Amino acid sequence: MTAGLLRRRCFPAAAALGVAALLGGCTVGPDFVAPKPPPVSGYSRQAQPPRTAAADVAGGEAQAFVRGLDIPGQWWTLFHSPELSQIIAAALKGNPGVQAAQARLREAKEQLYASEGAFLPTVSANAATTRERISGASLGAPGTTSLFTLNSASVSVSYLLDIWGGTRRAVESLAAQAEYERFELEASDLTLTSNIVTAAVEEASLRAQIGATQDIITIESQVLAGLQREFAIGAAANTAVLAQAAALAQARGQLPPLQKQLAQTRDQLTAYLGRLPSDELRETFTLASLHLPETIPVSLPAKLVEQRPDIRAAEAQLHEASAEIGVATANMLPQITLSASFGSETTAALFSPGSAVWNLGAGLAQPIFEGGKLLHLRRAAVAAFDAAAAQYRDTVITAFQNVADALRALQADADAVSAQAAAERAAADSLDASRRQFRIGAISYLSLLNAEQTYQQARISLVEAEAGRYSDTAALFQALGGGWWNRSDLAANSLR
Repeated sequence: MTAGLLRRRCFPAAAALGVAALLGGCTVGPDFVAPKPPPVSGYSRQAQPPRTAAADVAGGEAQAFVRGLDIPGQWWTLFHSPELSQIIAAALKGNPGVQAAQARLREAKEQLYASEGAFLPTVSANAATTRERISGASLGAPGTTSLFTLNSASVSVSYLLDIWGGTRRAVESLAAQAEYERFELEASDLTLTSNIVTAAVEEASLRAQIGATQDIITIESQVLAGLQREFAIGAAANTAVLAQAAALAQARGQLPPLQKQLAQTRDQLTAYLGRLPSDELRETFTLASLHLPETIPVSLPAKLVEQRPDIRAAEAQLHEASAEIGVATANMLPQITLSASFGSETTAALFSPGSAVWNLGAGLAQPIFEGGKLLHLRRAAVAAFDAAAAQYRDTVITAFQNVADALRALQADADAVSAQAAAERAAADSLDASRRQFRIGAISYLSLLNAEQTYQQARISLVEAEAGRYSDTAALFQALGGGWWNRSDLAANSLR
């Protein structure tokens, strides 16, 4: 039954313990093999268009998709914003979440280094001095006593032969844990940088929306002032004045929510840097200060599993679970320990002639009956491996979905900007025409008010569509892994 549990890299299961020890032992449990990438060539059934649509507005440039193009380590520099690069550099140093991930990686490394000590013998030294008085009765001489000082010193060595590879599998498991923490740190960095870019775009969008709303308030105020003058001379109805006043109040009412969102976005950016809200950033962002990347890399599907930190972290967890099967299997098999000690024990000076003591030993421990504990622990390890494998597949599916969603979003965003730009121009032309017609009495005030509201919504929608292109571009870089493999500081996150 025991032989059926083993997958060995040296001798078959029938090899004797002594032969196995001489040959350096075997390693039980499965040897981990990284899963193969999904056998697909694209992220959707339809072919990816080579570029997006273009519009004759700021942020309306066409974006070209280049398959297989590598991603720079500092991908956010493609937005050509020095302020953005400055706060990201500060955030990577000061963000508490990143610092916690760095500490967990250091902890995992030290746990790994500590476990490697199991490959070496354990050496310990002991020394003692005792003053003793014994009765001669124990030696057959009642009525006599003996008083003496006993000095002893020794060095002991013990070594657990790793004949089944249980220790090697345990170290392998801890190495996989350290690898997991390494990629969790990369994922933390990627999430942080992506969140900062998205928040900066949100701030730029809100500033543009606030500017557009303020322009609309100015226009509404001018219209109201004109109506009030016309009402004073009897050329306009009071209902028109009241309706315009209501429209102006409604436009003004849109400012406070936008200003609140802007303040909260600024607070969020400050928090990303690991600062308190009172230490607000000096940097500000507008859509005009951001450049839309026009060349967009699209990693090949076979490369995505190597680039996504979350996939690499899930792979490390799968590796850890595989190694734990070997540990659980080795625990069911005989364990051999070698030991030796040398020292001196005397009532005189240590290491005097005739005081030497030593011993050599070997011990074997074989679990015989533990109520099925070891068997069920191994089955639990196998189940944990199955769960890790399913979690890995789920992570891969989610990663491919993220890329597909981002690519579709960029195409839709470009079309939306083109359509909203056309709608904004048409609404502006319609508003100008409506004003001229209203002044000569060709249309009612209600028609003018509808034209104003249409223009207001069209302008806000155009700003939102422009900001969406920037945000979804950042989302694609995040979905593709963010280029961590090209970072200049990658050595700081390595395991050695």
